[in-house]
This record gives sequence, C-alpha cells and structure tokens, in this order.
Amino acid sequence: MQSKSSRQMIDEQTKQLIIDTARIDDVVQDFVHLRRKGSGFVGLCPFHKDRHPSFIVTPSKNICKCFACGAGGTPVSFIMKIQNCSFVEALRYLAQKYNIPVPEREMTEEEQERQSEREALYLANEVAAKFFTEQLLSSEEGLDIALPYFTQRGVRSEAIQTFGLGYSPNDRRALAKYVEAHGYDMESFVATGLLYASNEGRPSADRYHERVIFPIYNVGGRVVGFGGRTMRKADKIAKYINSPESIIYDKSRELYGLYQAKRAIARLDQSIIVEGYLDVIAMHQVGIENVVATSGTALTESQIQLLRRFSRNVLVLFDGDEAGVKAALRSIDMLLGEGMQIKLLVLPDGEDPDEFVSKRSRTEVEEYFAAHAQDFLTFKSQLYAQQMASDPQLKTQLMRDILQSIAAIPDSLERVV
Repeated sequence: MQSKSSRQMIDEQTKQLIIDTARIDDVVQDFVHLRRKGSGFVGLCPFHKDRHPSFIVTPSKNICKCFACGAGGTPVSFIMKIQNCSFVEALRYLAQKYNIPVPEREMTEEEQERQSEREALYLANEVAAKFFTEQLLSSEEGLDIALPYFTQRGVRSEAIQTFGLGYSPNDRRALAKYVEAHGYDMESFVATGLLYASNEGRPSADRYHERVIFPIYNVGGRVVGFGGRTMRKADKIAKYINSPESIIYDKSRELYGLYQAKRAIARLDQSIIVEGYLDVIAMHQVGIENVVATSGTALTESQIQLLRRFSRNVLVLFDGDEAGVKAALRSIDMLLGEGMQIKLLVLPDGEDPDEFVSKRSRTEVEEYFAAHAQDFLTFKSQLYAQQMASDPQLKTQLMRDILQSIAAIPDSLERVV
C-alpha cells in the first residue's frame, strides 16, 4: 500500500510559484563553487571533467550554461540533471529549499503508475531517518543505550540534529512494524536496504536493529543511505554496516558530511578528508566544518570530482598507522590526476581525528594543521628517509615513485613548477 503523500501531485499554481521563486545562482551554488565575473558567475562544470571554469550562471536571465559541454538551463532543469530526477522531484526539492508549502491533489491511476521509483526510495529513507531520530531521542531504549554512547563520544545535541543521528531498536521488526502500521510501500524499504525481504513465511526484518544510525546525505541534502554501528559486543557481529547500493545510492559517488560541509569548503577554498563519521562530527563541533569522510572506503575519482566543484585544495588527514599511510599513498596520484592541490598530515601518537580534536581547541587544531601539513614531495621523501639510510638502493625507487606522482598532474605548467 502506498502512503498518501506518494499518491499526490503538485498543483499548477504552486508549480508556477516555485518556478518564479527559484534563483539560478542560489540553486547552482548549492552544488558548485561560484565566483563573480561581471554581472554573472562562473565555476567548474559539474557535468564533465572541467579543468578550467566554463560553467556560466546568468542571474538576469535565470539560467546557467556550460560553454564546453553545453549542459545548463533553468533552476528546475539544473536540479533535474544534477540530481538525476524527474520534473516533479525537482519541484519538490526547490519547494523545500525555499520553504514553499505544497498543497497537493490526488494523483490519477495513470499518474501513480508513472511515479518515480527513485522518489519512492527517497521517501522510504526520509521516513526511516525520522523514525531513527525519534527512537534515539524519545524511546526508553534510545535514551538508555544509544544516547549515552553518543554522549560518551562527545557528540552534542546540536550535532545530533545537524547530522540527523538516530537509533534502530533491538526489536528486529521495529521499523518494519512502523512501515506496516503507517501504510508505506514495504518494497521501497526493501529496495533501499532498510528492511530484509520476507522469506519462506518469515516477515520482513530490520537491517540495522540495535545500532546507532548515521544517515548519508547526497550533496543536495537528501538521505540516500545509512551507516549503522552496533551496540552489541559480540565478536561475530560487524561493527559497522552500510546501505547496499541502490538506484539512489552509489557509495563510490558519495562523501559523508559533504552536504553539511560544502559551503565551508567553498568559503575557505579547502576541503579536509578523514575516514569516519565521528571524525567529521568531532571536527564540526570544534568549528572546523570543511570536512568530509570516505566512510572506510578507498577514495574514488567520482568523490574527488564532487569535491572539486567546491575547491581544488584538499588536506588528507589520516592515522599514523600502516593502514593510514597506505591509504594516503593510494590517494595521492588519484587526487593529483584530478587536478587537486594536496597536502597530507599524519596525526601524532596514532590518534584518529576524533580523538585528536576532542583534546584541543579550534585554534590549537588549526595551528597544528598549518605547521605539520606537507606537500606530497616532502611527505614521500620523509616517509622513505629512514629506510633509505639503511638501503641506499631505495633512493631510486623513491625517485620513480615521486616522478610517477608528478606525471599524474594533468596541467603541464603545474608539473614543471
């Protein structure tokens, strides 16, 4: 059974109000770092590998256009393309952005059949995110088990709200029962990975039961997936589990915290990459908001291209253990290959960013970063220095490694410099 909201359409008068209200520069800068040029704005095109700003935004005409690939259009068409969504979905996005109430009419049967499967999955994630937050803040189990965990980790109430944190109860069918009771489409919750499908007479069950929940937002602010950390101490249970990929969630294309960080990244002209959810949250809480996380996966070209829309400058922050160093080394050539200007920083004494910032003020953290961040040449040279002292032949290997990184830089002038 579909929910009422999934059977409704936006009326014509409201459609026109949304179209008339949306400003192209305001809409585009949610996804692209823009700088003023004459009476308009210019930025890197989000629809192709733009090396030099070719995406022009013209407020006087309320349109945008890339003069390299030709993509562009009105605020609505821009949202349709960048969010890969339908016309109605784009209108809903803009209505939410501009706080425009959306009185709706019942859809016809034909319109219901055309309703986007993507919108159904977004709705499922939205419903689940609200359910998880209510369980964290209002249920006895959430207050006794999950909230103390966040408190112990230094997560404050403001961060819980900013990042939409939640809790999935011990009951293996808590969310499934909620979905059934409110008449939502069960298949959508299965498709997005929130529920396991019923099997051989057994009813649908929750994927994330007895876990604290970290919603994953896309750059436009819609929940596309979830990460869940177990509250159980059993050895055989995975500490973290994440949403499976779906038509709205591709983990290689998302960065945790980017929605909350994008304006700070554009303003400061730098992003900071960390590994985990709590690393992002801890840094936000000390006032460093231009930070995103790969959430335990290897950095991908798609993620780098997403970051590059807002700034070419990036600081890669990682643990000083062997795994952290290897992760940093893997990311160097990939970042350079996408035209990024990179710095690398190893935290002291094996601390992760969450631990590091929790013991220091914002000023102390920023001063440490400024004093210890290294370019990739210095980083690689110092990394191999101790080994080269005992094995001079490694110097040749280091030179090859550095030359390989330099060769990855796409701009010939930057390679020379």
